[in-house]
Amino acid sequence: MKKAIIASLLALCVSSPALADDKPGLQEDKAPPPPHKLDDGYRGIEDARVMNVEHAKTMHDGATVTLHGNIIKKLGNDTYRFQDRTGEIDVMIPEAVFQGKQFSPDDLVRFSGSLDKKHKNPQVRVTHFQKQ
Repeated sequence: MKKAIIASLLALCVSSPALADDKPGLQEDKAPPPPHKLDDGYRGIEDARVMNVEHAKTMHDGATVTLHGNIIKKLGNDTYRFQDRTGEIDVMIPEAVFQGKQFSPDDLVRFSGSLDKKHKNPQVRVTHFQKQ
């Protein structure tokens, strides 16, 4: 009896690490939708302020932007590539902003942050993140 209990506890301990792959952030196992399938990067009620990547790139350094669309690729530690119907932009999302949320490239996300044009390519420093 004791051997059976010890064997089942050992099996449980060995299988637990396999179940612990719940890291927050981008899960790259799904493909993003093609740009022509996106509807302005927003699904739901009408948004009074339409903001897209094309418009965000024309704004001044430090401008606050809110974008809707898909994060399609992880580029670095906290850097991701974001896509909506009008184009792509790099975004910097600290792990603390995710708040434990997981998402894949086909999940629609919404985030707010400040535009940083000091780099070669503009990027958004995300302060608020929401999976829709």
